[in-house]
Amino acid sequence: MEQRRHERRRARGYMVGCVVFVLLWSVASAQIRYSISEEVNEGTVVGNVAKDLGLDKSTLRDRKYRIVTSHANPIFHVNQNDGILYVSRKIDREEVCTQSITCLINLKTVLENPLEVHYVEVEVLDVNDHSPSFPEDEKALEISENVLPGVRIPLKPARDPDGGPFSVQHYKLSPNDHFRLEVKDKGKDGKIPILVVQKSLDREAAESHSLVLTALDGGKPPKSGEMKIIVNVLDINDNAPVFSQDIYSVMLDENAPVGTTVIQVNATDLDDGANGDVVYSFSNSVSHRLFNLFDINPTTGEITVIGLINYEENDIYEIEIQASDKGLAPLATQKSVIIKIVDVNDNAPEIEVTSFSSSIPEDSRPGTTVALISVNDLDSGLNGKVICSIGEEDVPFALSPSLRDKMFSLVTKSPLDREKQSQYDLTITAKDAGKPSLSSEKTISIVVSDVNDNRPEFSLSPYTFYVYEANEPGTSVFSVKAYDRDENDNARISYHIFRNISNDNKLTSFLNINSENGDILALKSFDFETLKTFQFQVVASDSGTPPLSSNVTVNVFILDQNDNAPVILYPVSSNGSAEGVEEIPRNVNAGHLVTKVRAYDADIGYNGWLLFSLQEVTDHSLFGLDRYTGQIRTLRSFTETDEAEHKLLILVKDNGNVSLSATATVIVKVVEPKEAFAASDVKSAAKEDEGNDVTFYLMITLGSVSVLFFISIIVLIAMQCSKTTDYTSKYLQEPNYDGTLCHSIQYRSGDKRYMLVGPRMSIGSTIAPGSHANTLVLPDRRRASGEVRR
Repeated sequence: MEQRRHERRRARGYMVGCVVFVLLWSVASAQIRYSISEEVNEGTVVGNVAKDLGLDKSTLRDRKYRIVTSHANPIFHVNQNDGILYVSRKIDREEVCTQSITCLINLKTVLENPLEVHYVEVEVLDVNDHSPSFPEDEKALEISENVLPGVRIPLKPARDPDGGPFSVQHYKLSPNDHFRLEVKDKGKDGKIPILVVQKSLDREAAESHSLVLTALDGGKPPKSGEMKIIVNVLDINDNAPVFSQDIYSVMLDENAPVGTTVIQVNATDLDDGANGDVVYSFSNSVSHRLFNLFDINPTTGEITVIGLINYEENDIYEIEIQASDKGLAPLATQKSVIIKIVDVNDNAPEIEVTSFSSSIPEDSRPGTTVALISVNDLDSGLNGKVICSIGEEDVPFALSPSLRDKMFSLVTKSPLDREKQSQYDLTITAKDAGKPSLSSEKTISIVVSDVNDNRPEFSLSPYTFYVYEANEPGTSVFSVKAYDRDENDNARISYHIFRNISNDNKLTSFLNINSENGDILALKSFDFETLKTFQFQVVASDSGTPPLSSNVTVNVFILDQNDNAPVILYPVSSNGSAEGVEEIPRNVNAGHLVTKVRAYDADIGYNGWLLFSLQEVTDHSLFGLDRYTGQIRTLRSFTETDEAEHKLLILVKDNGNVSLSATATVIVKVVEPKEAFAASDVKSAAKEDEGNDVTFYLMITLGSVSVLFFISIIVLIAMQCSKTTDYTSKYLQEPNYDGTLCHSIQYRSGDKRYMLVGPRMSIGSTIAPGSHANTLVLPDRRRASGEVRR
């Protein structure tokens, strides 16, 4: 219910308001219109409002006629006294009426008591007081050079605050060959200038174009405004880089240091910006191997060395260089750079033994090929020309050039002798002709193989050995040694004794020889008393094919040992004992020869040197015995008190290391002179017979010994004559008899004299060391010694 009441009240109030509005509109309906030009001075009369409204001046004053405005600085004011409308300040139409063709200013004027509203409309007439102006004094346009003719480029229009005919009426473009101007009328928005491309652009011909666009209004004379248009032709990547040279060729020494500049290439691009920035690189066709040798600066185009340049690997390089720009679709140009490598003598000759015999027989003929040698030098020209030679002089080898270049044959130029030199270390020198020259060496070891061309050689020729009698059978008594200058089997020597069936060589059946070392064994004992000397031949053979052999004569002298005891010759032995009876007159004087004990020893030298001594005697003052001769003599005259019979025991011994001896007993009977004469006649006859027998035995013994002695001397002389200088010792033959059955052989070596002693040896001699006790060293002066008699 209340809601309905409220709606009714609202409807009633709305109707009342409408009535009031109609009444008021009817009151304010009066309107006056004036026109005035802009830019008039302040105080200019616009019109007489009171007169035009039909109001008297008193009414205007009484009812407070005025202009109602909210502006602090209004454009117009009305005088209440006379009702004339004045310009309060200078009017700028373009300020008051922006973008309006007709500029109308509505003024509301009121009268109070009662309220009365009158509208005054003032039209501000335009004056051509503004020139056209563009938003920018200079406009920069960027147009790609690849645009097609007919392309339209709208430009910002010029603005003229004036309206109507004083606004911008048309445009004009400065004359040029590439652009023209079109104007599009867009009504309220004015006329729009359009720049049209009428000819293709080429940035490389002209990078920019300068145009002047002029806007003209409709004043008389017209006012204008200008705008400078700079058309920058945008580059398109329509030009590939171009190298400065058609052919790039350069010489480069091999082994050039890393970092060496080979060459610098240069390419230019007529494009601009990134399209004209050139980047250098190796073409994709370049072998990856070259990337290890050369590098290129992408900015400068400088090619440098980064690896080892070796002429021997490659003497020329052709590198494809690419120059490309930095356009979105880069354009590239390729160019070949030819790098010729100049050879440097950096390789020493290389020596290779292609065929080689490590050994060559010593009987090879001169001209025999030992090895084939090839020499190679990786350099070229004179740097690769090689001269080959042997470093050693005076060798039996030479280098012979082969038919092929840089091939040589190593051949023998003279006979070889392994025994003089078994190995040659040859230094092969190869030297090139470069400057400076380089050379290399290689050592070849050549072994001269053995040929069985040397016979075994004995260390002595002939051999002379001295062997003591009574040697032990089956033991080595002496040895021979032979040497062969060959080697291996050719120098492996075996020994054997040359045997034949002649009587002179029967003793060889009792000798044996070790075939490997030459030791000679006696299968029986020697007896000096039956055999004094003998000789035989030993043959030494090598194991070569065919074998070679040589022989040597071996002279053997048997040395005496003290193996025979003295034999008493007088007194005559009987029943194993020697005993004799001698009768002498009592009246003999001192020094009378009672008798002489005679003895014999089959040994020689000291072993056969006999000494006599009294072992037992009745009266030592009566008889004396000569130590060396065995003579028994009286020492004094007999007296009456002396006994008539005396017994003398005589000891006879030799001088061996272990002396052997014998004894003889002599009974001396002292008789009266008459009895002595008769007995002496009988005994002298018996002694004469006995002496004759002894003399006969002595003559036989001395004769046989002398014959053997002279045979030995002759054999020794013959051997001396046949010996070489290296093994010869000068023998001095000097027979010497210092007693019974004594002989010797003397020889000299250096400052000493030596004597080989026979059956009896001189007194005062000494045995030389190292001579098996068969060589005596003679003193410079010999002592006088008595003769041993038998």
